[in-house]
Amino acid sequence: MRARWWGHTTVGLELAGVRLLTDPVLTGSIAFLRRRAGAVPTADAGEVDAVLVSHLHADHCHVPSLQRLDPAVRLLVPEGAAAVFRSAGAAGLAARCEELPPGARATVTGPGGASVVVETAAAAHDPRRAPWSRHRGAALESTITGGGRRVWFPGDTGLHEQMCEVGPVDLGLVPVGGWGPSLGPGHLDPSRAVEATRRVGIAHVVPVHYGTLWPVGLDRVRPDLFAPPGAEYATRCAVVCPATEVHVLTHGEVLDLDTDPDPHPDTQSRTDTRSRTHTHLDADTDADGGSPVSRGRPR
Repeated sequence: MRARWWGHTTVGLELAGVRLLTDPVLTGSIAFLRRRAGAVPTADAGEVDAVLVSHLHADHCHVPSLQRLDPAVRLLVPEGAAAVFRSAGAAGLAARCEELPPGARATVTGPGGASVVVETAAAAHDPRRAPWSRHRGAALESTITGGGRRVWFPGDTGLHEQMCEVGPVDLGLVPVGGWGPSLGPGHLDPSRAVEATRRVGIAHVVPVHYGTLWPVGLDRVRPDLFAPPGAEYATRCAVVCPATEVHVLTHGEVLDLDTDPDPHPDTQSRTDTRSRTHTHLDADTDADGGSPVSRGRPR
């Protein structure tokens, strides 16, 4: 199982021979937001079997990025996405997208014939495309299962009690921040993200939804909400969820989790013995110590 963080909530996931891409943002800007850190994802980011879109907000359901994908890529999207695509003049996307409500189940098959199962649930997040938009659809969390592994992709969400019914999972792509100088309801900051991690029961976490997009002209406003949330989450998580291993990746970095004979250990009492590798295009690969935070080195 491999996960490559491209920034924000865009993650390339390889599971059981199937390649997925979450909430693709493949450009340098979105409206008034610009990519303040990390390079624009390379072309191979879109070489996947399916895309998972968590909700209709433009920094997650980004029409220009989705239009860059090969037409053969399946688009698993929330209800209401087809109307968004049509209103944006993207009739091709509207025609081939597969709208999923909470509680849906979809099977994605890779080129080798192996498959994963995507199961959706409701996220605690604004269903509207934008505050002034007529377009809406329930925001989704997804659990992806394949090859004896489970991945939790909540997209963007606030805390809710149903998180206690999700786990255990092997990998969580957990949002820990946002894209501006404030964080409204329906989001997780580092503290709430730790509580979400505790409720779900996650063996490995890649923090996402921070440190990438920021409003033009506001670079000096609340810098504490831009880059620090990932490390802050890792520090808090080490205290509250010591069995969870947090991997704070740099943009473009890859986390490899080798096959574990016991893919669903007790996350409350487990001693982690998995082989992990982080790979970055520009990083050296020296041995690292026992810190709960890894940055581009084998552990």
